[in-house]
Amino acid sequence: MSSTSNSLYAMAFQKLKKSKIGMISFVYIILCGFIAIFSYALAPDNSNSANVMHVEIHSKAPGFTTQILQVPLPKEHKNSWYSTLISGKKINFNEVPITSYKLNDTNISVTKYDGTTKDFDSAIFKNQPQNYIKTQTFYLGTDKFGRDLLSRILIGARISFFIGFIAVFISLLIGIPIGAIAGYYGGKIDAFIMWVINITWSIPTLLLVIAITLTLGKGFWQVFIAVGLTMWVEVARIVRGQVITVKQQQYIEAARALGFSDLRIIFKHILPNTLAPIIVISAANFAAAILIESGLSFLGIGAQPPTPSWGAIIKNHYNYIVLGKPYLALIPGMAIMSLVMAFMLLGNALRDALDVKT
Repeated sequence: MSSTSNSLYAMAFQKLKKSKIGMISFVYIILCGFIAIFSYALAPDNSNSANVMHVEIHSKAPGFTTQILQVPLPKEHKNSWYSTLISGKKINFNEVPITSYKLNDTNISVTKYDGTTKDFDSAIFKNQPQNYIKTQTFYLGTDKFGRDLLSRILIGARISFFIGFIAVFISLLIGIPIGAIAGYYGGKIDAFIMWVINITWSIPTLLLVIAITLTLGKGFWQVFIAVGLTMWVEVARIVRGQVITVKQQQYIEAARALGFSDLRIIFKHILPNTLAPIIVISAANFAAAILIESGLSFLGIGAQPPTPSWGAIIKNHYNYIVLGKPYLALIPGMAIMSLVMAFMLLGNALRDALDVKT
């Protein structure tokens, strides 16, 4: 039984490798996952939430380059590689965008973007102020607060990517046991579970997520949990249908005749043979979770500022579409569209690869 199952999945993997669209989507998803994990290492602005603001240079076009004077703070924070990877660096400088500067014996005089000049004592910079001037390029421009848009997009990928994993995990954790119990036992148990599923199914998903989010409170993890709690019904219905079909097979009757417990029959003999549709629905739910989180962030009840989220970035800049700077909203919109499309295309490829009829 096990060798047959392994060979079937090996054949499915070979069929998946022949699908160019499926493999491209899979590689793109792996790339997005890598970016999500190491976003702070890849982002030009690796401060927490990429929240360093330069109001003087807000809404600049992609490729904008300027000089920035880094003014040391009185207290220097230590940053370990682990804390930087997880939550970014603690800020040790105040950054001042400048158009020009002039070095004197005891100070440095800079001209800021608003045309004003300001003098800084060279002692602040250990008498080497030129070492604290850097040239920075904003490859995707700056947002309306003067933050690096590329860094915000990269770090925002972490929320959109991880919410898919957590939401799908929660939906599988709840949906598989409930669907398996309903399909295996049938009768009144099945009728009651289907009644609960149908009631949950009848409530609009976004409305249910909003209600759960408001109950749990606004925040990072609350959104993850809320999205996961709304997606289990689809998994439960799929598993129930598969279990009803599989439990009529002869090897299940043989397992019952040998006196195996119901839990062993369900989890060791039935569910392993229903993995194909579960894998496909998980890919679709992953894409749906990203869209739901983006919608919640757009409505202002998703991840809260200053945490970057693709949906929140669109919300902050959608009015710039008619102000001649549409890229501020289109870039995060394209990021959402490409990742969702990749999961949907991978789901279609998995469906074809796991179809025993082809």
